[in-house]
Amino acid sequence: PAPAMVGAPARYLVFFQYLGTRYSGVMETKSDQALVGVQNYLEKAAQNLRPSAPIKFHISSRTDTGVHALANAAHLDIQRAPGKAAFSGKQLVQGLNYHLRPEPIRILSAQRVPSTFHARFSALSRTYIYRLLLGCAHYSQIPVFERDLCWAPAGGPLDIQAMREAAKFLLGTHDFSTFRSLNSETPFRCPVRTLLQLEIQPAPGFLSHHYGHRGLEFWEMKFKSRAFLYRQVRRMVGALVAVGQGKLAPQDIQELLEVKDARAFPPHAMAPPSGLFLKSVEY
Repeated sequence: PAPAMVGAPARYLVFFQYLGTRYSGVMETKSDQALVGVQNYLEKAAQNLRPSAPIKFHISSRTDTGVHALANAAHLDIQRAPGKAAFSGKQLVQGLNYHLRPEPIRILSAQRVPSTFHARFSALSRTYIYRLLLGCAHYSQIPVFERDLCWAPAGGPLDIQAMREAAKFLLGTHDFSTFRSLNSETPFRCPVRTLLQLEIQPAPGFLSHHYGHRGLEFWEMKFKSRAFLYRQVRRMVGALVAVGQGKLAPQDIQELLEVKDARAFPPHAMAPPSGLFLKSVEY
């Protein structure tokens, strides 16, 4: 008999979320490290679905060690054994989530997409939020439910008005060289980006209405762009907080942009990863 024809693999777009605290970031790492990437767990779960070829997740947005995602995205191709129907989106979500237990990683949705779709290059924009907690004189005052999920900068209240004034300089299209950390990709990536949105708004904390008497205030900074440079959001947050603390003037943000040199960024001003969440990827 003629061999059964193997169909083309089915391509899916999946959205997934994770608490980044215990991972070395989202990207795959060698599996013998103490901390490995979220991708390692996603691909291990996918192999349990018994595909006829290894499954690779092509992830939309790289996030660092300790950074979280409310919704990151990836595409993957699944080749099943001859005669087996392609998974429905619902089957894929349930199957992956079953094999991801007990990790703090959750598949939110899955849908079939054309074979030309690419999770990273087809994205129209990405939105991040950064959570700040004000009113803590010492990090030991951070509520246990908020640990690793926000940044409580030391040194009293922040001048939000000055931060909003400074934020206006970052909006629009600029060479963001000063606001990126250097890595092996730096020489090959254009430093020009367009910041479409930057808002600083009060926000609820987790269960905060139950301990409101403590005078804690949560704020969220929201950043939207088609793409961001390496650690760009954390550097922008750190610089804006420095403005709020009076260490920098709003005008200094414009000067930092104009210098176009990563080494001109104030030392120790980068915000920690704990407060950063990838909120959404838009297609």
